[in-house]
Amino acid sequence: MWTAAVGLAAPEWAAPWFAPWRGVGSAVWRAAGSGAAAPGTVAAALNACAAPAIPVRFVPAVEVPADAAYEAFIARRRAVPTRDNLHDAFNGLAWLRLPAAKARLNALQAAEIARDGVRATRGPVRDAATVFDENAVLLHAPDALWQALRERRWAELFGPLRPLWAGTRVLVFGHAALEKLVAPYKSITGHVWRVAPAFDPAGDLQALDEWLAADLTADRLAAKPFAPLPLLGVPGWWAGNEDAGFYDDAQVFRLARPGVIGPHPAAAG
Repeated sequence: MWTAAVGLAAPEWAAPWFAPWRGVGSAVWRAAGSGAAAPGTVAAALNACAAPAIPVRFVPAVEVPADAAYEAFIARRRAVPTRDNLHDAFNGLAWLRLPAAKARLNALQAAEIARDGVRATRGPVRDAATVFDENAVLLHAPDALWQALRERRWAELFGPLRPLWAGTRVLVFGHAALEKLVAPYKSITGHVWRVAPAFDPAGDLQALDEWLAADLTADRLAAKPFAPLPLLGVPGWWAGNEDAGFYDDAQVFRLARPGVIGPHPAAAG
């Protein structure tokens, strides 16, 4: 189930999508070193950079019994199994910066496993929690921009509404999405979750973390109030999107299928 230790590619920390992770991320990467790593190196680096209040510690993935569910192991041991790879390093960074939200996701998944066991097909709550954990993008945005995004009105979203992006806040939460952004390509798409509080992506995220942990309920996740967003389309994130033709790529900026879009719920409270 778990892979052997590998070296970590160095992210381009100056890239806008890494802004929330730059400080602690560069510290973790320095602690882990470069090139080939001994097993447990990333777990040790994350532990070394964790604040005392972080509710979990990081352990080498080999500590997980073969028959144990990942989420249940975390909930029971308060320990996050960590392989020496980019995917798990970014997962650890999310725990370090947004620990309340990560703990909430884990609690929801562990509760579903305790009730239903591990099945071949995840139920709606576990499925949505996994999507969030791996691929969520947090967005604080005006109503007009959010509605256009929900309805995939790309020409309007990145044309007439483009000035609204200046007051919009975007944070890539999902560790799988962050891993992909180490070597960015046009079709990387995140699952957007609208948030109510404004935040500074490179600043103190505690208030956002506390709000998000309360907003992540089983009912809200099961409703899957996500909106797809090709991340390199965010104004200011990629030089190529200054050309309006960038958004004409229908394989990336896809139109919504009829009947797929439901209500576009505003973020709670």
